[in-house]
Amino acid sequence: MLSYLIFGISYAFAAAIQPGPLQTYFISQTLKNGWRKTILAAFAPVLSDLPIVILILFLLSSVPENFIIIIRFTGGLFLIYLAYKAYRSWKEYNPKQNAEKKSGKLTLFSAVLINIFNPNPYLGWSLIMGPIFLEGWKIAPVNGISLIIGFYITLVITMAGIIILFALARKLGPQIIKILLGVSTLVLLLFGIYQLWIGTSQLFILINA
Repeated sequence: MLSYLIFGISYAFAAAIQPGPLQTYFISQTLKNGWRKTILAAFAPVLSDLPIVILILFLLSSVPENFIIIIRFTGGLFLIYLAYKAYRSWKEYNPKQNAEKKSGKLTLFSAVLINIFNPNPYLGWSLIMGPIFLEGWKIAPVNGISLIIGFYITLVITMAGIIILFALARKLGPQIIKILLGVSTLVLLLFGIYQLWIGTSQLFILINA
């Protein structure tokens, strides 16, 4: 259970730090309207991911078990790709560019819509979270539950932290965000290698069965 909880927490942190449509929306709205009017939007992934999770888990549970190994390999490569993107974001980080203000009324509904049309949750759940959840659930349901709880609690807390950082100080916030981008690069790379290692082990067991 602990290993699934740790993975959920670590992956959520890395995912929340990655620059994307939702994170950009949080930052721009925080700079425009303040953290009090923006903080509720940090819960958007919890609401928007529900139909995504149900769809992805239904599809994954209906495919052959051997296909999950292929997905795990793909997920490992995808994590390494995300690590590369995170490294590029860290290297080329520009606070002024990332903190650019955008117009639009801030609502939780708006943030939910942004995340629904964001490809990252679909990729994350189909290539990474989904296979790991099903694997843990087959061993013991508490593993899958721990994964989801750790993931979404950390996701909300980290996104709320980003909002507060940019609200407290423009100078301090961007510096910390760059440091966190560096940390997320390492986390994504390590988990990508881990996914590939697990996939290789499962393939070896399958071949020798």
